[in-house]
Amino acid sequence: MTQPSLGRRVVAEIVATALLLATVVGSGVMAERLAGGNVALALLANTLATAGALIALILAFGPISGAHMNPAVTLADAAMGGMARRDVLPYVVAQISGAYLGVAVAHGMFELPVFSASHHVRAGPAQFLSEFVASFGLLATIWGVARRRPDAVPFAVAAYIVAAYWFTASTSFANPAVTLARAASDTFAGIRPADAPAFMVAQVLGAAAATLLFRWLVPALPQAAPDILVPHPGAASTVIFACVHNAGRSQMAAAFFNAMADASRARAVSAGTQPGERVHPEVIAAMREVGIDLSNAQPQRLTPELANKGNLLVTMGCGEACPAVPGLRRDDWPLTDPKGRPIEEVRRIRDEIRDRVAALVAAEKWKRSA
Repeated sequence: MTQPSLGRRVVAEIVATALLLATVVGSGVMAERLAGGNVALALLANTLATAGALIALILAFGPISGAHMNPAVTLADAAMGGMARRDVLPYVVAQISGAYLGVAVAHGMFELPVFSASHHVRAGPAQFLSEFVASFGLLATIWGVARRRPDAVPFAVAAYIVAAYWFTASTSFANPAVTLARAASDTFAGIRPADAPAFMVAQVLGAAAATLLFRWLVPALPQAAPDILVPHPGAASTVIFACVHNAGRSQMAAAFFNAMADASRARAVSAGTQPGERVHPEVIAAMREVGIDLSNAQPQRLTPELANKGNLLVTMGCGEACPAVPGLRRDDWPLTDPKGRPIEEVRRIRDEIRDRVAALVAAEKWKRSA
């Protein structure tokens, strides 16, 4: 499917973020009015409404824009190559605009002034630490779940936010756009404007720390970035390199592809019909010579489900064992298996793979911008 235009994605971010803030602020007002002074009951009601809205909004708008609704998520996704950096500013502006719109709508529904500076004090080191932890956990949840269970991300995010509402002293804002807009709401969900900058700094730092940690824990993390928060068709083409053991040829091809291609246009994954336990040591050694570390790469099975997510399947020796997927472009590269071969021969195979990948990237106009 074709990627939605930037204009459509921006509108999706505005509407999704507006509905999120309308939920957070509106449910806070309703909860406070009905709880009879019981703050714990009001917070519980606010928590459940927010979690429900997160699931619904990510499912509804995720296939269009990714449903980031959060500048910290957008920045982290762009840092991992999941979206074009030129799109970051429009996304962030849309999220902030949508957040203020949502506050205005919530106030209108409860006959409150359109905007009113909050007097809710949320200051001090404990609040700063809470927002760092809340944002760290949010991005850790997103990165950890998206790489294996992308369809579960809406539910995982909602579950984490429910928990973080209760285990952090700040009640888990975890979102700079939300923080700015809630400073304009003198309600249960508000935050004093003077306290907002520290919250936003903590949120960005927490998101960055989680992203850096998962980039180290999972070297292949950029492969999942185009599908944040949920897979959105057309966000980037997916090329699947497949061989038998996913321990040599396909690993090299995917690594070269992701080094050469613009991740906002295309990404590569590798798999095998009979995945081995680890990447062949001679392959690791040869790739290290060209500055690519495959020591932490993990072979995975080529399943029909994985193949169905691709736009192009490049096979390298798996033959008839590779699954046939209707409508999926397919090419075959007859390459020698490098397993157990002298390093000189592995280098020759490596260089042939690099040349083939470079030609593919150039032909499809997927090359990174200079």
